[in-house]
Amino acid sequence: MTKRPAGRDRVPAPAYAVVIPTLGRPSLAACLAALAEARGPAPRRIVLVDDRPLDDCAPLPVDIPAALRDRTETVPGYGDGPAAARNAGWRAVDGVPWVVFLDDDVVPGPRWAEDLADDLRAATPRTAGVAARISVPQPWGREPTDWERSTAGLATARWITADMAYRRAALADVGGFDERFRRAFREDADLALRLEDAGWELAQGRRRTTHPVRPADRWVSVRLQAGNADDVLMNRLHGRGWWRRAQAPRGRLPGHLAVTAAAGGALLCAALGRRRAALVLAAGWLAGTAEFAWARIAPGPRTRDEVATMAVTSGLIPPVATAHWLRGLVRHRGVVPAAVPAGPVPVAAGPRPARERI
Repeated sequence: MTKRPAGRDRVPAPAYAVVIPTLGRPSLAACLAALAEARGPAPRRIVLVDDRPLDDCAPLPVDIPAALRDRTETVPGYGDGPAAARNAGWRAVDGVPWVVFLDDDVVPGPRWAEDLADDLRAATPRTAGVAARISVPQPWGREPTDWERSTAGLATARWITADMAYRRAALADVGGFDERFRRAFREDADLALRLEDAGWELAQGRRRTTHPVRPADRWVSVRLQAGNADDVLMNRLHGRGWWRRAQAPRGRLPGHLAVTAAAGGALLCAALGRRRAALVLAAGWLAGTAEFAWARIAPGPRTRDEVATMAVTSGLIPPVATAHWLRGLVRHRGVVPAAVPAGPVPVAAGPRPARERI
């Protein structure tokens, strides 16, 4: 059994609020139920940020547990993605020193609140954030699929906001999340790097949270290639060394660019009647695509459906990744790193003006 810190009953637990951006997925109910049942100091407030499109005027579909109803409120998001939604959430919380961001598809552990209190007690005055330990359940009796392996990477990712506690003063210091990150990708790493640049520290906590593998269709790996545009923004903001600082995997973009160039070159040479060059380039495209497909098929269950999905998507991913990378180069061509504040500053923009759903 893990030994508890001495004096935990004598030192009051720091007050905290919980912010959960949500689209109203069914998993939100399980997340709130786990929060209600977790042993330890309860959150002072729970803010659900309704980030559905503004033309969706239906009430947020969630049954809030009775134990949490008196401290739970819903604030409108702006349909601008999780970074903007988290900013709306933490800016709605005043007088609470810590804000814990949760995804709406995680399940806090049975001692989550108790362990969170220990995490926050252990924080030094320069600690900006304390990460949870994330576990991703894997299937029994078979090898995981490509999507399940991808989700399992969350267990070793740094500073992810699936469960991340931030000091509110630190968020105000750097202006919160960068809302140019419109997807649930890289906005957490960007915030962590900016906090470190501003002189804050980040720590690994003890609390545990489960992140189940959510259902996904066979095209999910193709859609995820949109993150290549976000990586361009990270390069612009933090330089190419940000991968090392954030301990983020580099991915296969260079290979995707080469495979896509080979395919494009083969088509061009064929159109120009240069048959030999077209065949050489087509062979290069085929070899690169086959290698990529096998790298995804080999560790998996190798069922007929999984193999078919890997074969098709492995042909689509390189050109889609290349297109998103080029889109990022164009969209973020004028981005320069923001100046690091010299000390604590007020929230620059303050809360956004209220916008009604229509």
